[in-house]
Amino acid sequence: MTEQPSYSILQRGIETHVLPVTQEYGMGVLAWSPLASGWLSGVIRAGREITTSRSGFMRQRYDISVLANLAKLEAVEQLAMVADEAGLSMIQLALGFVTAHPGVTSAIIGPRTAEHLRSQLAAADTVLSTDVLDAIVAPGVDLAPDEKHDTPPALLDPALRRR
Repeated sequence: MTEQPSYSILQRGIETHVLPVTQEYGMGVLAWSPLASGWLSGVIRAGREITTSRSGFMRQRYDISVLANLAKLEAVEQLAMVADEAGLSMIQLALGFVTAHPGVTSAIIGPRTAEHLRSQLAAADTVLSTDVLDAIVAPGVDLAPDEKHDTPPALLDPALRRR
């Protein structure tokens, strides 16, 4: 049995309500979106136009005038400095963070090119100290809680809670 939540340095909410349960019951966790829809790929940076493939059809999620996106961008800039100081790419930092959690079995990656795959596989041996990362985005915090896709529909619609 496995759980498949989204999880990244920018979306850490599952640390409070999902990972403790999966660890207690010995369930696997296959984390998706470890690069936070491209925010942690190294491509999205302050002062640059955001031109990722998703930004074309999900404009609201990349609009810097949205406070949650501004918070993500500020965190990305801090994380980029941490990655540089550690000699890591943003991808290595992001994937290394997700897979270092003892409750995470594996991270689901979605490379579209061989170059993407090589950059993501380079993270396999990344070992991180979380002290610095925890200061940037606190454990259990989602910087963009409205973007969570793992809220069960029954929590959103009371009619779905009982037959």
